[in-house]
Amino acid sequence: MAVRIFNLRNVPDDEIEDVREALQQDNIDFYETPAGNWGVSVPAFWVRDDAVAPRAKAIIAAYQKERQIKAKTEYAKQREAGEHRTLLDNIKENPLRFVVYTIIICGLLYISTMPFINMAKQSM
Repeated sequence: MAVRIFNLRNVPDDEIEDVREALQQDNIDFYETPAGNWGVSVPAFWVRDDAVAPRAKAIIAAYQKERQIKAKTEYAKQREAGEHRTLLDNIKENPLRFVVYTIIICGLLYISTMPFINMAKQSM
């Protein structure tokens, strides 16, 4: 029976390619299913043999641990150099988007809470 070893939904292309290469280097026979035209299928890497699945998952876990360490190291370097992006950088880059999102959020909060506030006023 086929076993899903790696879900590809919301995974960056470079990570997919790296995992694909790691599995091929270890001679693991796997296949890939796409998301389909409407994105309702399960994009994933699968193996046909149940016995191979733990080894394949271990390879993927080792790769992801290495990728995590690399990303944390890169972030720490950017932070030390003062090059990491902050919320203030995002606001400065596009202030209109920030204002519009803030107005939308405030509007949603108002619409969500007003019925309860009105009920509290009426029951007094």
